[in-house]
Amino acid sequence: MDGNNSVKSNAVLPSTSDTGKRKSDLQSDASRLQSPAKRQRLSMSGFPESIILSDVKSIMTFVHARLNDEDKLSAFLRKKISDLETDKRELVGVFGKTGAGKSSLINAIIKEKNLLPSGSVNACTSVMIKVEANTRSLKYEAEIEFITKEEWKDELWSFRQLLDNNENQEKEDNDDYRDAVEKLSALYGQEWRRSFENPMDSKYFKEIPEFLQSRRKILTCESANELSAKCIKYTRSDSKQEEGNEGKKWFWPLVKCVTVKVPNKPLLQHVTLVDLPGNGDCNKCRDQMWKGIVGDCSTVWIVTEINRAAAEKEAWEILESVSSLIGNGGECQQIHFICTKSDLLDDSDDLSSADIHDQIIKRNIQANDGVRKEFNKRSKIKKHFTDDSFKVFTVSSKEFLKGKHLSPEETEIPKLQGFLQELNDCHSETVNYVYGAYGILSLIQGANSRGVKVKKGEAYAELERIMILQLDNVNNEMEDTYTAFKKCLDDGVEKSKCTFGEKLKIFLYRGRNSGFCRVLKCVVENGGVHKPKNGTLINLNMKLASCLTDSIDEEFRKFRKLCFPVRKHNF
Repeated sequence: MDGNNSVKSNAVLPSTSDTGKRKSDLQSDASRLQSPAKRQRLSMSGFPESIILSDVKSIMTFVHARLNDEDKLSAFLRKKISDLETDKRELVGVFGKTGAGKSSLINAIIKEKNLLPSGSVNACTSVMIKVEANTRSLKYEAEIEFITKEEWKDELWSFRQLLDNNENQEKEDNDDYRDAVEKLSALYGQEWRRSFENPMDSKYFKEIPEFLQSRRKILTCESANELSAKCIKYTRSDSKQEEGNEGKKWFWPLVKCVTVKVPNKPLLQHVTLVDLPGNGDCNKCRDQMWKGIVGDCSTVWIVTEINRAAAEKEAWEILESVSSLIGNGGECQQIHFICTKSDLLDDSDDLSSADIHDQIIKRNIQANDGVRKEFNKRSKIKKHFTDDSFKVFTVSSKEFLKGKHLSPEETEIPKLQGFLQELNDCHSETVNYVYGAYGILSLIQGANSRGVKVKKGEAYAELERIMILQLDNVNNEMEDTYTAFKKCLDDGVEKSKCTFGEKLKIFLYRGRNSGFCRVLKCVVENGGVHKPKNGTLINLNMKLASCLTDSIDEEFRKFRKLCFPVRKHNF
């Protein structure tokens, strides 16, 4: 084989036989790798995954170092070896309105009471926060990713237009106006009100030069409490931040995402908990990331307080608004509706400890039944998810940590921990890496086998015959699938033609007041989408496309079940 189609002999793997010798300057490296290779062959006898993974990575590092040729196959193999290091994590998206108890829930589950800040009446999480294990250090770390300078300039331009156009209008009822004021005040204090000639001046970003340099900022601490205190200015908005805080900077308007890494958390070795604010973001960059993360979540947690769980409008609206992203259009296989603060009872002062316990258990059962009944009424959600994929939990983070009235099992936190553990165990970085490495090594071995030139013609003809046969099967399946989906979409198009007027009327003719005109203007300026500070997401694009998406839902579910079987969980 010529240089463009083969890996030359200098890329052959280090010998793993007892008699194999390599006369090169890498002889010592090859000898060092003999023992790991032998251990790999004995791995099924009980070697820990960490040892297996380390050994195979050592082998692949050796192989990568030997791929010095500039031919196409060597370049292909180098890329494939590098790609082995990318381990796709299991994502669990955590949704819920401010005050629902998301932060306390995450803290309790990972047994880090002070990691994510909670409990403030005025403050709320404003950016996406990922929580995962720190597998490389015993420190608590936060990796802060900023939006780009260009994106912030675009937002500043929008703020200026909004502020100029609202000088003579009612401002208190304008969510977008309040949002602009909140962000400008967070970063610039009161200076933006007095004189605001150059908002991109470096003097405003002395604490975060990484933003101007388009780099990520890393915070490293010894404790969860210390990291939490340092992260607040990057993650939390506070309605009282203007009162007595002149000169204090809050950087959350510039933050795209914060990844918090916690040491000694095997539960999160392959799992990432993602605290997602609301149902999207008015910043296009953050909204794009939000949609991408939501679509990649294998499980979604909807968190709401237990006292009105079944009737909590915002929780169900969030679930409905993301159902198209996490259902047919994404990887989600499980929805967990988590009712928090189950320990809080009205008029519990006169009750005995036993009575409080019984009251909590009784209400938990009622809440569970109520949420399930409400789920069965939600056709928009049920068309994406079955009863088996919807589970209800009634939890108390406080009781789990203190255990005053409930046992740990009765708080149901251990159930969620068990689910995460199973999710973590199902995902094997070692298996994924070893299988990938095996494929690469097999390709190299085949390229260097003696006699491959002689058999090349026969092998090529046989492979071509098999490929043509299999391609015919694939083409037949694709044609059947295409025909089925085309029929569904044709029906959807016809229905859209008949109903688009009614769908637009619901939005376009709600009123002639100035408030509605502002909303309409925002919808037009943002390509058909508007996310109020408080309220339901407005998405004209989804509304107009709903007939098309609805038309393929049933067929898509059939197709998905065939291609992606639902993973079973035993918790």
